[in-house]
Amino acid sequence: MQFEKIVGQQELKKHFVAEINSGNIAHARLFYGKAGYGTLPLAIAFAAYLFCENKQALDSCGTCPSCLKVNKLQHPDLHFSFPTVQADHKVSTPLLPHWREQIFEASYFTEIDWLRRIDPKERNMIISVHESQEIIRKLNLKSYEGGYKAMIVWLPETMNTSAANKLLKILEEPTPKTIFILVAESHETILRTILSRTQMVRVPKIDDDELKRYLRTSLQLTPATSDRVIIQADGDFIQARSALEHQEASDVNRNWFVQLMRVSYRKDVIGMLDWAEEISTATKDRQKIFLEYALHMVRQSILKNYTGDQLTRLTTDEEDFLSKFARFITGNNLRDFMQSFSDSHYHLERNANSKILFTNISFQVMRYIHAA
Repeated sequence: MQFEKIVGQQELKKHFVAEINSGNIAHARLFYGKAGYGTLPLAIAFAAYLFCENKQALDSCGTCPSCLKVNKLQHPDLHFSFPTVQADHKVSTPLLPHWREQIFEASYFTEIDWLRRIDPKERNMIISVHESQEIIRKLNLKSYEGGYKAMIVWLPETMNTSAANKLLKILEEPTPKTIFILVAESHETILRTILSRTQMVRVPKIDDDELKRYLRTSLQLTPATSDRVIIQADGDFIQARSALEHQEASDVNRNWFVQLMRVSYRKDVIGMLDWAEEISTATKDRQKIFLEYALHMVRQSILKNYTGDQLTRLTTDEEDFLSKFARFITGNNLRDFMQSFSDSHYHLERNANSKILFTNISFQVMRYIHAA
């Protein structure tokens, strides 16, 4: 994978190229940010440039033997570690074929995407002490090609305490020319002893103009379609991809949101139950997309209240609705709205009963609106 294949993040790419060319490379770093911002692709592209035998000014060459091996995710000095379901696999190595398939199919993916690939039952995943021992074993081996060794650890926040403690020494004093890249959604749940041994790199959301350019040039989207996708994506390529795949659902999402707010404001219990009944018949993916849309509308409401129309990202129909509704989202209930929709998204991913879940949402929304 090359930097040019990654959407946006131009400043980070330039920084990484300059760092590698200087030879002053931090031995352990933590890339943190939403998966849709490109954290994992950036880590792989960093390793590709590190190994490249014919480095270009801004990217790896893509054609030398090392680049070809990295592109196939089969470079002998590039290692991966990721969470597994312990009942099936104590370590990640047996799952490497599935890992490669996932990255080849969609290099921007979430924890739940990976879980569904390896476990239909969707059980809990962790990085265990067994995996830490495997990491240490691999990195104590000599480099196959005589240069750097790189270990990319995906979702280090899933490490249990024993696993994290096992890695402390090698993180602090790795073998020569060993590079650790930890790729996390957030650094807040990672042990401080791990964080203290890494150089932290925040991967920001993708710039709107860069994402728009990709959508129009690489995916050949019309300006109207790309503009609509950008509004929903909020700098997240996974969200952009989801919005694109469900373009026809945009009007449905808006209608569901408007209906929910209206019946909840009127305290129309029958209407609230009817709304929950209707949305509960949709597929789980459609329900999750609606919750993501609801979070978007809540965020836009608070932006409208505090900045007018300067920072909002709305279609004309959404703007018309929020011109009347936004005043009901205030500092008194913003956190409650966000928590309710976020928690519901989490529970849907874990097979919550959708009818009960959306009925609960409608009653929560009723309380929050009247708490404004």
